[in-house]
Amino acid sequence: MTSKIETSAQDLKKTGSDPLKFEVDRDLFPYESHFMDLEDGIKIHYVDEGEGPVILMLHGNPTWSFLYRKMIGLLKSQFRVVAPDYPGFGLSSASKDYDYLPETQSKVISEFVKKLELKDMILVMQDWGGPIGLNLATGNPELVRGMVIGNTWAWPLYRKGQQMFSKLMGGFLGRWMARSFNGVWRVFMKRGFLKSPSKEELLMYSAPFRQTDQRKQTSIFPRELTGSARFLSKIESQLYHLKDKEVLFTWGSRDFAFQQEELDRFQSHLPNHRTHLLEASHFWQDERGEEASEHILDWALKQGWISEE
Repeated sequence: MTSKIETSAQDLKKTGSDPLKFEVDRDLFPYESHFMDLEDGIKIHYVDEGEGPVILMLHGNPTWSFLYRKMIGLLKSQFRVVAPDYPGFGLSSASKDYDYLPETQSKVISEFVKKLELKDMILVMQDWGGPIGLNLATGNPELVRGMVIGNTWAWPLYRKGQQMFSKLMGGFLGRWMARSFNGVWRVFMKRGFLKSPSKEELLMYSAPFRQTDQRKQTSIFPRELTGSARFLSKIESQLYHLKDKEVLFTWGSRDFAFQQEELDRFQSHLPNHRTHLLEASHFWQDERGEEASEHILDWALKQGWISEE
């Protein structure tokens, strides 16, 4: 699926220019890589699989589209599944002066959606994918068919533990940890799973951050948990634009970061919802990807968006 605005990895290899920042384990991630050039030297990597209603999957920190690998495989028979990597994450590239701020990342995703002409989308959002995607959705509600939301937020964070995490992982200590031994990534991988992924899976999760000069973004996102309060306040104030949208909550019940309080707050904003609690920590797409996909298929079938296979 190539056009003037997108290029596949295969096409680039034919010209002798392989854009992959690292070797992808295709046994674990057997999807074709596509690339889109945007302004300011940004190159977005994304997966684009299947046909049908569009599902746009947005990851958080410190992951990439690999997080959705199980769900992509299970949903592509009924949907067109699009899963991009933000600049500086996964196989996407950013310019040297890119700021990695969530508001900037959301603008990039908005441009990506516009160039791919994605419409009538189901947004799947977790972690920073929530604010990034909801900023897009509140500004363009006509593009959104429905939303799948799990373990994220859309407002300034004031709980003491969340503020402490932001201060530590986003401050001097976090920057030092990231630069010295990929420490912020290690914290997330340790706390974000009930059961650690395999060695091969962890190698794929860590691949974008193997070089010391490719890690600072992993500490910028924690800093912005509190630093982007204005951006987050704006999103919450605009959630009323989405109050009539159909919402499915797939929520990891044992998350260290976003818990029942965040779920309750979302449910008060978005009344047309169904909720499934998953036996998972932060990264439910990996730990319970099969179960989450079944819930999405059942929900979409009941909405009349897809038909039984």
